[in-house]
Amino acid sequence: MTPAPPNAGGDLFAANLTGALLAVASSAFIGVSFIVKKKGLRRAGAAVGIAGVGGYGYLLAPLWWVGMVTMLIGEIANFVAYMFAPAVLVTPLGALSIIVSAVLAHFTLNEKLQRMGVLGCVLCIVGSTVIILHAPEEETPSSVTQIWHLATQPAFLCYAASALAVSLILMLHCAPRYGQTNIVVYVGICSVIGSLTVMSIKAVGIATKLTIEGINQAGYFQTWLFATVSATCIIIQLVYLNKALDTFNTAVVSPIYYAMFTSLTILASAIMFKDWYGQSISSIASEICGFLTVLTGTVVLHSTREHDPTLSSDLYTPLPPIYWHIRGNSETGGKQKEDDLLSAGDFVTVVRQDYFV
Repeated sequence: MTPAPPNAGGDLFAANLTGALLAVASSAFIGVSFIVKKKGLRRAGAAVGIAGVGGYGYLLAPLWWVGMVTMLIGEIANFVAYMFAPAVLVTPLGALSIIVSAVLAHFTLNEKLQRMGVLGCVLCIVGSTVIILHAPEEETPSSVTQIWHLATQPAFLCYAASALAVSLILMLHCAPRYGQTNIVVYVGICSVIGSLTVMSIKAVGIATKLTIEGINQAGYFQTWLFATVSATCIIIQLVYLNKALDTFNTAVVSPIYYAMFTSLTILASAIMFKDWYGQSISSIASEICGFLTVLTGTVVLHSTREHDPTLSSDLYTPLPPIYWHIRGNSETGGKQKEDDLLSAGDFVTVVRQDYFV
């Protein structure tokens, strides 16, 4: 095995640092985009109706488009981050966008951040710091054919085949039967497919980086195959993530999706790119503890977030029971017996809890 150049360690550390900074910047842009888009939706909703009940006036709101552009910048930064750093480092840092949106919502949208929410933010920051300090140093492949070799090794082929089999079972068998009642179905599809999305996007990102550096990768069919897989997986993710968000509470979907998606992505990256190869047990344990800390902070933060009631949810909320008080005697004035005022026999239910649709 050829010995590494003397400055290889420094180059790998610089690449990790670049990837980490890009991932943090991506989280910042995406977190800001949530707030800007929500303000745009509120302004559009006040004028032409909210999106939740079929309004599309937000498409004409400049502020909403500013939020979309901001999110696009964040996604591009996240894409570039995968060119430099391993997925074990980049993916968990996505939780920082939750902190950014929560803090900005506290000051700009009057969505109060509770004390436990502040603790959740601190836990996310501490966990992310631990992950950055113990991130593995991943050597960038010199061509897309090397990435193809990594993707076709038996261990990753087994993972990819298992992921596809599980996804097909969830989509074809479980989703029609249990998708509307079990949150794990839709979120599971997004997470399993998402782990393959990240691997293919990372391959496309590395191929793009090499092409920019003068080593053209556009002539290899593997580059276009990885790009096709990326586009297909992204479409599937978006479809089922929207179904999950439309069916279940966002405060429940977000932490479960983050936990499953990040865990499976780290596993897939460890198998394909051998991120933990050569690392000490203590470093691997520190990364796992850092991820668990971020996960805990995410759950705590989401569990304490205040959510705005929407018109669509109000329309389908059970009404409280309405009671009519029947006076037990013919007196229209004077005093009633104290024990007769709230006796169960004197009340007749006029309207019970029903769904008005």
